[in-house]
Amino acid sequence: MRGNPFIAGLALAVAASPVSADVYVTEEMAVIAGANGFMDAIANSDRTVLAEHMLPEAVIFVHNQMDPANPRIDIVPAAKHLENWAKRTADYVESMKYSDILISGDMAQVWGPYSFTANGTLTHCGINSMSMVRMDDGSWKVGNVSFTMVAPERCGEVGAGWIDGDDS
Repeated sequence: MRGNPFIAGLALAVAASPVSADVYVTEEMAVIAGANGFMDAIANSDRTVLAEHMLPEAVIFVHNQMDPANPRIDIVPAAKHLENWAKRTADYVESMKYSDILISGDMAQVWGPYSFTANGTLTHCGINSMSMVRMDDGSWKVGNVSFTMVAPERCGEVGAGWIDGDDS
């Protein structure tokens, strides 16, 4: 559910194969490949893989709305997040629909609703906003992430309609 599966698959296939004169990778495809790498790393049981898809200087902004009466914003440096991530043992899957992708030179923005499960149980949904940075080798990494967190019963409100079958 990470945007258009055909484009995402094509971007990954092209990124993994040698580029020839008859293969053209759009900037959007390259950004999607970077975002997919980050999302796939969340599901990887090797907790060190996530670090390969983020800048070490990245910052994560968590707009926690799990208790609507007491929302909070947590600001977590990537190094601290990766340290905490390494201690986790559950099986995680984050599914995201790439609603908007904006690109200007070496920066891009990937925006859209997501759902998050731990050991197959939906824990929360929200909106992801990933600031992507193009690296010298042409790949894209996450520079910063901001995301909202809402309780599972609010997934439809944030556009994660695939949870209850309303994928509009």
